[in-house]
This record gives sequence, C-alpha cells and structure tokens, in this order.
Amino acid sequence: MRSQAKQLQSKLAEEAVTVQTAGGKIVMTIDGNLKMTGLAIDDELLSPSHKQKLQEAIKEAHEDALKKVQRIMAMKMKEMGGLPNIPGLS
Repeated sequence: MRSQAKQLQSKLAEEAVTVQTAGGKIVMTIDGNLKMTGLAIDDELLSPSHKQKLQEAIKEAHEDALKKVQRIMAMKMKEMGGLPNIPGLS
C-alpha cells in the first residue's frame, strides 16, 4: 500500500489547476499536492481601496482551485482502485 501511495503522490505532482477570479485579475495555480505554484494579481487590485476585494478574490480562487484538485485526487484514487485508510486522501 505504501508503494501505491507514493505512486499516487507522484501522479498528483504532475497535475496542476489554474483558476481565475475577479474577472481574470487574480490567477492562481495549485499542483496536485496542494502546493500553490503561482499567483498573479493585477496591479489595479493592489491599491488600499481594493483590499477587501483582493482578499475575497484570493480566497475564492484558493477554494475553487482546491475543489478542482480534490476532484482530480478522487479520480486518480479511483483509477488506482482506491487507497483506504490514508489520512487526507480518503
């Protein structure tokens, strides 16, 4: 089972999800191991008057990316016949 977990982790490392929020002014990329690998913020959102909008847009992008990665994880696990009893993956 340990080799299956390593194989899954390796496959997930090859996956990446990129999402956009705030009309494309925030672009975030998260890999299959849930590591943020990219974040781009349009200069317009960096002014103090847009602080709350920026915070909400980053949170929205992060939540959207995580949901997409979790769907990929579930699909990969299903392809491998499932990996029961692995914390965070079941």
